[in-house]
Amino acid sequence: MVNPSAGGTETHGDPQSRLPDPVDTALRVRYGECDPQGIVFNANYLLYADVAFTEFWRATVGPWQEMVLAGFDAVVAAANLRFRSSAIFDDELVLRTTARGLGETSLRSDVAVRRGPETLVEIELRHVCIDVSSRAKAPWPGWIRERLSPPVGRS
Repeated sequence: MVNPSAGGTETHGDPQSRLPDPVDTALRVRYGECDPQGIVFNANYLLYADVAFTEFWRATVGPWQEMVLAGFDAVVAAANLRFRSSAIFDDELVLRTTARGLGETSLRSDVAVRRGPETLVEIELRHVCIDVSSRAKAPWPGWIRERLSPPVGRS
């Protein structure tokens, strides 16, 4: 399947090239993240998405700096948030990050912000790989692509 906005072929539907398992990240809402009404200020959900994606990356690819030192980086090209309910101070949240599509230069992922079984916010992200020196879009290096596409049969 080709996604023109991603700049390449995605492995999302290809059974020979599975995407990594979801990664859960625990987070407790801090007082400073709340607005005067006592609920998490909406912009902070993008901060939560960054925390979740960084932990997803660490669990599936490795430390972020490993990629940067190799001359590549991943930047957010798009983010879409759907608010269903509010988190409040001291809530214990779980941020579940799931890869949705790996393109030639992009990675689509979802972050579900959950309080217990309830999904509070759904966040769709698209990261694009760039060359650190030129800041231009670049294909994912083979070693990153391999880590994002674990072998079939991995549980």
